[in-house]
Amino acid sequence: MVPDELRSLFWEVNVEGFDPARHPEYTIFRVLEYGDGRAVDWLRLTFTEPQIKSVIRTERRLSRKSANFWALVYGIPAEEVAALRRPPDPWWNE
Repeated sequence: MVPDELRSLFWEVNVEGFDPARHPEYTIFRVLEYGDGRAVDWLRLTFTEPQIKSVIRTERRLSRKSANFWALVYGIPAEEVAALRRPPDPWWNE
């Protein structure tokens, strides 16, 4: 399921029983945030481009650095990337 060289990306799950296809958003997030070139190659073979783009657009846990990088790689405007959007100002700062 998870190649041996990628096991370190999923440190908090039991990788023996982990099926990336059953948890695509989580798997894609972990590789985008923590993976190297080989991990990204595996990601692109395992998931479709629309699946990867969807995670880039919606995953708020991506660091700003990772979100910006992947948005540039996939040609996604920054305003469409959840991790790059500023949260609204609290009502008391209006």
